[in-house]
Amino acid sequence: MEIPTTFIFIFGCGCHLSNYSISDKEATLCLEKVVHKTGLNCKKNMYSLVFRIVAIVFCIGLVHTASGQIRRTEQSAVTYEELFDDPYDLNTLFVHFQPLYMELFVANVNAGFGLQVEYSHKDKLTFMAHARKTYAKETDFARQNALKNSDVQNVPAVYNYYEFGATYHIKDWEEDTQSKVILYSNRYKGTRWAANVPEHIIIPTKVRKIYGARLGGLIYDTSTDINRVMEKQEVTLPQVENPDVTIPADTKVYGNVDVAGVYVGGSMSWIKNFAIKPDRNYATLGNDLIFTTYLDIIIAPWVTVPNIFHQNIEYSTEDIATNMLGVRGGMQGKFNREWGWSYGAEMGFRPGVKTKGFYALLKVSFPVFSTSMDYRKEAFSK
Repeated sequence: MEIPTTFIFIFGCGCHLSNYSISDKEATLCLEKVVHKTGLNCKKNMYSLVFRIVAIVFCIGLVHTASGQIRRTEQSAVTYEELFDDPYDLNTLFVHFQPLYMELFVANVNAGFGLQVEYSHKDKLTFMAHARKTYAKETDFARQNALKNSDVQNVPAVYNYYEFGATYHIKDWEEDTQSKVILYSNRYKGTRWAANVPEHIIIPTKVRKIYGARLGGLIYDTSTDINRVMEKQEVTLPQVENPDVTIPADTKVYGNVDVAGVYVGGSMSWIKNFAIKPDRNYATLGNDLIFTTYLDIIIAPWVTVPNIFHQNIEYSTEDIATNMLGVRGGMQGKFNREWGWSYGAEMGFRPGVKTKGFYALLKVSFPVFSTSMDYRKEAFSK
């Protein structure tokens, strides 16, 4: 079908046709070009408009923030009174009640509770004793699996961990530093404090640093999956009386591991113990954190994997390879106050069954009780 026309002008295509006719197909293609070009132009204009609006809003916010900061700096300078700043004035006895620890141990993932006691003697030695165990069999996963699945007669061991040691202060000194103090206002109660961005000040304080030498011992026992050990080490369990006969391949074997050893290493501690009283409506502020990092080498001459009993037959575990060396690194933070809390983390490789030594540990202590153990009082004669 032909469309006769004497004059056709198509906006956007730049076509000026006179005294001739075009087909429907050609007219449709031309109209599609017009629509497409118009849509692209609208889209470009929309993107340009949005970009300009965002840029204007950003500039307004930046100017407002900068002017507000300048006003606060000019109008809200904080003065304060130093109450004390002595990183050597510390409590000597710390008792940590640990309601929670979590340990990702390849030999046995577990969680539980513990107790830790630390005592400092005349700024020269710090003694530490620590014990922990699982809440129940449900948080002692290797033991739980052994109770459910094991085909052997061995009684799964409860996970227990004990550690004791001392740190000698090789170098103990004090330095001047700067400390960041968050300003807490008495006007901010409850959710108002959470809804405000906290301000802070930088003040000159003292910090105490300690290089320490560590020495101690540790003992632990745990259940573990012997099948996985045999698979990774490519060994099996022969009978004690007839070594040519090994334990059946389809036997689900869970056993125990007992480890006792010593550790030697070094530590670095940072101690701050100051308090200030700012003016206006700010509360008394300060920092009494005692933060310590350490790195130890563990040597365990006593690593035992008891023999396995299956259907009243004893199978030897002598072919299972063990490792007497280990290494660990960790950190601990606590606070120099009568009632407080502390946190700690540790990671490394423990002596024990080979290929089963890696672990990562997190622990939280709350509450932590501490005291200076100085009960002397001044006395004057009348």
